Amino acid sequence: MTADLSISLSQIRHSHFSTENHDFVTITDILKSPEEAIDQACLQKFAKITPQYPGVRAPLSESAQTSLSEALSEMLSAAFDAPSGRWQVMAWYSLVTHRPEQLLPIQRLPHVDGTDPNQIAMMLYLHSTEHGGTAFFRHKSTGYEALTEGNFPGYRAALEGEVAKVGMPPARYVTDGAPLFEVTHTVPGTFNEAVFYRGNILHSGVIDNHAELSPDPRRGRLTINAFLRPPGAN
Repeated sequence: MTADLSISLSQIRHSHFSTENHDFVTITDILKSPEEAIDQACLQKFAKITPQYPGVRAPLSESAQTSLSEALSEMLSAAFDAPSGRWQVMAWYSLVTHRPEQLLPIQRLPHVDGTDPNQIAMMLYLHSTEHGGTAFFRHKSTGYEALTEGNFPGYRAALEGEVAKVGMPPARYVTDGAPLFEVTHTVPGTFNEAVFYRGNILHSGVIDNHAELSPDPRRGRLTINAFLRPPGAN
């Protein structure tokens, strides 16, 4: 992006969801000029970066990531009970582009971004499509909503046993999570709204399996997604 990513924190809401009271932050109208961010996205060279993401990404510039860190660090430390100081940021423009029939088995299930509860995920929605925002899930048989280094082996064993018995979900994006998962919370993906949550909570993008998935940033499900780590994290 340009050297300056202008951010407004005038509309912050700190809330919780599910019976486990997961911390959740919403910032409405976070970018002062969201159209400029979309213009900049159109100049990027999107590419497939990881096998897990069902689409393409382009990294934000160092200056844009610095802008995010400078603007968000104080809020993040307060909301997620972390040390004060500068947070580390890795951020990308992202476009979901894979048709349902192209999805790998891992992409048909809710996922986590890792087992470290101190890593915070940000989703900033910059699309006006028929697709939605983000949904959060509970694994029915274990009751797990968030995965940690301690409970992940048990979760994996339980899930593998269930898949062996009932098979993988069909090639389509996660909706209600049935039969193995259930939804605990959903956000609509409002334009120019950002949400923040611990990345070890089971979640998935809300993707309409029948709607267009355009690779054009002006027409597709464009987001800025980021991983944010607190001061002192490895």
